[in-house]
Amino acid sequence: MNVATQPRARVRVAAAPGPTVGGATAAGELGLSRGEFARAVQLGIVRAAPAAPGGAARYTRAELDRVRAAKGFPEALRARIETVAGAEAAGAVMGIGASRFIRLARCGHLVPVAYRVNRYRAVVWLYLAAELREFAARQPGLLSGSAPAQDRELLAAKADLRPRQWRGRHVGLLLRRTADPWERAAVLASVLPEEEVAQAVPDPAERIVLGALAPPLPYGHPQLPAAAAVAQRLLRAESPDEVHWYRTSLDFALTGARGQSNSTGERGPT
Repeated sequence: MNVATQPRARVRVAAAPGPTVGGATAAGELGLSRGEFARAVQLGIVRAAPAAPGGAARYTRAELDRVRAAKGFPEALRARIETVAGAEAAGAVMGIGASRFIRLARCGHLVPVAYRVNRYRAVVWLYLAAELREFAARQPGLLSGSAPAQDRELLAAKADLRPRQWRGRHVGLLLRRTADPWERAAVLASVLPEEEVAQAVPDPAERIVLGALAPPLPYGHPQLPAAAAVAQRLLRAESPDEVHWYRTSLDFALTGARGQSNSTGERGPT
């Protein structure tokens, strides 16, 4: 392949969004800590401006004004992004013990919004407090008494759906941020084992594009090598049916992305 025919990633140059500020300034102006602001961005409550390739996220004054103008600001905003960490704290929000909370979470009833790895290299899941309260009000029957038959089967099989549930939520939130088929394909490829990506994307040049567009590590992903190794396992699909779902979704996204490239003569987001 000569230089003239090598695939190139094109990036649409958006119209100037107006005055923008960095994340630290935006967080301060909204009265949020760094972690709270990251959660608001993750959940799509605060939307970033179109970023230059490789540039840090920026936020328009208009977007900050929109968030500040929402009813109940800032208390309502903080309520939407409030998180609790670990089974004991999460169970307390719902009025149940840690052991019952763990059973509910392992069986997939409660979906983590984030994770961290503690000093013992154990995964600590974080949950949105508002979602826990809503679940407790909506499903009071699951807060006491015997577990449903399906849950008992999962528990007997020592299933733990928390990583899978978190991945599904994480991927969904990332996909909401872009309509570009190459960027969407990169999100889906990021949760697949390498061998699956190699089979789905046999062209090395396309894999380079997907790698360049891969989403950053989630906020709070540990930096220390030992803890990062534990967290890294959370980022990849595990069971055959989960792998198949993401692989099928990736194949579909690639069909659209390649069709776009055929129409533009370029490979990558346009």
